[in-house]
Amino acid sequence: MSAKFLPLAVLVSAQFFVPAAWAESFTVTDVTGREITFEKPVERVILGEGRLVYSLAAIETENPFASVVGWRNDLFTTDFTGFHAYLEAFPEAADIPFLGNLTDGTLQTETIVDLNPDALILTISAKRAADEIGLEAMLDEVGVKIVYVDFREHILENTEPSLRILGQLYDKHDRAEELIAFWSEQTARVTDVLEHENPEKPLVFMYRAAGLSDCCGTFGTDNYGKMVELAGGINLGAEFLPGYTGTINPEQVIASNPEIIVVTGSDWRSLPSAQNSEIAYVNVGPNAADSAEVSREALAALMELPAFTDVQAANTDEVYAIWHQFYASPYQFAPVQMLAKWFHPDLFADLDPDATFAEFHDRFLPVPYQPGYWLSLKAE
Repeated sequence: MSAKFLPLAVLVSAQFFVPAAWAESFTVTDVTGREITFEKPVERVILGEGRLVYSLAAIETENPFASVVGWRNDLFTTDFTGFHAYLEAFPEAADIPFLGNLTDGTLQTETIVDLNPDALILTISAKRAADEIGLEAMLDEVGVKIVYVDFREHILENTEPSLRILGQLYDKHDRAEELIAFWSEQTARVTDVLEHENPEKPLVFMYRAAGLSDCCGTFGTDNYGKMVELAGGINLGAEFLPGYTGTINPEQVIASNPEIIVVTGSDWRSLPSAQNSEIAYVNVGPNAADSAEVSREALAALMELPAFTDVQAANTDEVYAIWHQFYASPYQFAPVQMLAKWFHPDLFADLDPDATFAEFHDRFLPVPYQPGYWLSLKAE
């Protein structure tokens, strides 16, 4: 019998949940509308996605790993440099076990129970898989609460609520509000100007995870698609994709003739699809500034793909790369600022996204700022 389908009696007998009688209970409403009651702030947590550390580190800055008893290995595979920056700051994180992925069936219920967490924090994209196996009811029997957050699928609707949820779980309410205020203020530095000036908007094609798969993965009406909109651009993918991500045909890119192309990249050296790809990906992200010329060469090579034949953006070198992992974090204000500078350079000549993101690191994150999160095909 598969471990994720173990009888409830077996699971119940595996662990006992004893709430602290002295603690004041509180109720969290997660991004799916579920109400979850806790007897005290969480002390043992499983991160259903490793990249949730981006969010947790901004709330529980002193040591984001102090409560983490298990996490998925996607931070390691999708952001190799960032992963090691956190390990350098918190060496004990290397001893936290990597767990499977709920959406592909490799995260087993027995493993969750053995780690005896107070909460399993999942992204909203995992809810369907959790519902299919009845995970919520199964874990509730042993006192493990599932809490859903979202920094990817609906960034305007769910980023702030998700930060407040983490603030509640860790009893860091003021910290969450400070973070939300910074997010809003820095985003408004773009949106307020655009509202006032109402400039003509360029047509933008976002090439998702360029070089990892066949062209042309992109973004629909949310995530990077929404960031393009906030930055004063027209997102090509929104015309064809109902969800936040998907794929369109290379022929459609050619026919649409975008004025600007932005590819997403990361330090994917540990990802099998990157190791086996015939096309070089663009390494942008923490500490990638030191290898900017290599990344620029990779970006230029991507423009030789058939999808960009005689496309305006490729012909005018209006081609850029930006860190892919912004799409799974509460840092969206930074790419919005950088995209706005690319789309409307005259309007945002004085805006410095590097300074903004460096300030964010200084105020909210336990790791130092390492430049390299964006790149232009034109040497700057």
